[in-house]
Amino acid sequence: MKVFAENRKAKNSYDFHEFYEAGVVLSGPETKSVRNGGLSIVDAFAIIENEEAYVMEMNIEPYKYSNIADYDPKSPRKLLLHKGEIKKLIGLLSQKGYTLIATKVFEKNGYIKIEFALAKGRKDYDKRKKIINKEHLKEIKNY
Repeated sequence: MKVFAENRKAKNSYDFHEFYEAGVVLSGPETKSVRNGGLSIVDAFAIIENEEAYVMEMNIEPYKYSNIADYDPKSPRKLLLHKGEIKKLIGLLSQKGYTLIATKVFEKNGYIKIEFALAKGRKDYDKRKKIINKEHLKEIKNY
């Protein structure tokens, strides 16, 4: 399993509850660009529209050898999920404060997959509390 991109910023900003894995519909040049490392998922999130899931704000740079003139690097890309998974996610996302955040893009059995998490945003005081707890644990461990 080769990891192409990871969203480290999300670990500090969100509390993760459940993780899901989905395929992504990409064109040929987009696939080559992802495999060459031309991918960023820092602001990427997933939405569900008309019982179909899409990943938004996933930036895929244009492949340098392709001749696509009107290419949009942040266009929405369809996620490949089962209907049952989509219906479950619709129910979970209807709760207040929950969203789907892209955490990792990787290759599995030759296919490019995206891992996303059902997450709830943290407030600033929650972030500070987590840092303080981590420092206390470090002090106890070093003592």
